[in-house]
Amino acid sequence: MSAVNESLIRDVVAEVLSRLGGAPAAAKPASSEPAASSCGCGGKGAATSAPGLRGKFGVFQDANEASAAAHESFVQLQKAGVAARVKIVEIVKAMAEANAEAWGKIELEETKIGRLDHKIEKLKIIKLVPGVEWLRPDARSGDHGITLEEYTPFGVVGAVTPSTHSIPTLSGNIVNICAAGNAVVFNPHPSAARCAALAVRAYNEAIYRETGIENIATIIEKPSMESFAAMCKHEAVRILLVTGGPGVVKAAMQTGKRAICAGPGNPPVYVDDTACMKRAAKAIIQGASYDNNLLCIGEKEVFALENIADKLMAQMEQNGAVKLTNAQLDALTQAAFTITPGQGGGCGHARVNKDFIGKDPSVLAKAAGLNLPAGTQLLFAETDANHPFVVEEQMMPFLPITRVKSLEEGVARSLEAEHGYKHTSIIHSHDIEALTAMGRTLDTTLFIKNGPSMAGLGLGGEGYLSFSIATPTGEGVSNPRTFTRVRRCVMVDNLKIY
Repeated sequence: MSAVNESLIRDVVAEVLSRLGGAPAAAKPASSEPAASSCGCGGKGAATSAPGLRGKFGVFQDANEASAAAHESFVQLQKAGVAARVKIVEIVKAMAEANAEAWGKIELEETKIGRLDHKIEKLKIIKLVPGVEWLRPDARSGDHGITLEEYTPFGVVGAVTPSTHSIPTLSGNIVNICAAGNAVVFNPHPSAARCAALAVRAYNEAIYRETGIENIATIIEKPSMESFAAMCKHEAVRILLVTGGPGVVKAAMQTGKRAICAGPGNPPVYVDDTACMKRAAKAIIQGASYDNNLLCIGEKEVFALENIADKLMAQMEQNGAVKLTNAQLDALTQAAFTITPGQGGGCGHARVNKDFIGKDPSVLAKAAGLNLPAGTQLLFAETDANHPFVVEEQMMPFLPITRVKSLEEGVARSLEAEHGYKHTSIIHSHDIEALTAMGRTLDTTLFIKNGPSMAGLGLGGEGYLSFSIATPTGEGVSNPRTFTRVRRCVMVDNLKIY
């Protein structure tokens, strides 16, 4: 039996006995580092930590240490009960909003992608992430007794966060995961690791002060593929949450552990002649320009019926978007993509130039040889359906517009451009048959009708928020129930009182 297994078994047995009033939990070896409360945090109680893991407030150099510390905090959270979960959720939501401006600036300085106003907003709306209230048990009673089903935690969740929304994704994950009763260890994207570690440390300091639990969310300060692999292999890590590109999603799904994966998207927009062109144009600009189009749910390409395409583009220009000429589009395409020739002289594959991802419209305009008016939110141009800006998930404040002749062609083009990710699709139409056809054919996790893409996450529409949208593995917009097991407790022939 491995040392990790023995530790897990001891913790579980000690916890069960303590709840039943039996033998107390065995004392842990004393840490060689100073107690966390000696750092001036004023904790309500000393957190029990393994040797050498104390006083770090969640930030670790080693993936195995980070995973082990998270497991010990999970055991402490079990003992502290639901009230501690509620407190953790309250702390994270309050701190995300209070620190939104400072943390948004820090993240933008580190990643150099996106827009500051939207970085700040994404932290302020963490309050829309659901908490413990989502874990209501289900009960049944009948002639043969009663059955109770409850949502219970897995233990430690191993999580990967992206560079596009580092602190917001991390914050929402902590709310969902800890509301469900778990602890979490993060292997962040290396390009956004510093800001992520800053937030984890701050959250842990506050959580320790209020609950005495020190490492409920741990993070690997200098992440790598090696640290990712070590985190995935650690026996305390029972489930994985990956928010990132296809490479890391594939790696997570090959670990043999259950993986909740939020993968890539290339959301298409279809606009027909029953839509309000002014409303559609405003919504498209709002969604495609949000944080310079870094959102995986953001509008990435538009298919417009040919009889209203000119009207739509005119409305987009009237609402602050700038249309590129063919020559300007060609110049931008050459700068924004590297084309790899295909075999046998084929059309090849376009690879996005990372220097343009999440940059301001002025950066793209400069590459296109254009001087932009102040306040420009978005660039757009008319393209064919095979253009690299249509085919690739490009995450820039530029939008290709393609004409189509019919609903059938519009839906077919949308399906092709979405690549079967089943992530997000958007439609602007008042035709029920068009709405139905688009929804059924694309079968996406998010389907937004007559609004901007963010409405799919409760921003302008009804619903709740999460920045981890599990499309490849099917869980959808993650919430506390995503990180639970369903356990059934049955009493036969008794406790039924009617």
